[in-house]
Amino acid sequence: MKGLIEYIARALVDQPEAVELKSSDAEGGVLYELKVAPDDVGKVIGRDGRTVNALRTVVAAAAQKSGQKARLEILDDRRNGQPEGSVDPVPEVTGA
Repeated sequence: MKGLIEYIARALVDQPEAVELKSSDAEGGVLYELKVAPDDVGKVIGRDGRTVNALRTVVAAAAQKSGQKARLEILDDRRNGQPEGSVDPVPEVTGA
């Protein structure tokens, strides 16, 4: 599975040497975290998220074929390493 994700990601980006993929066990399946060069994040996500959604569909189908579950998140260093689609925490308001 890692090889499949890395192969597709490297084909999409301008800096294939910067592609990094980490995997960890999560909620009944595997979580894959893809990190690419900051200039290539938009290429992996695509217009309106179409590219990343297609990649997630391929990953889910390949995992299902082997009887597993898998999720793919794109790490964006411009947002302090939070996975794409995550919500920034709301700052706490102290009253006066």
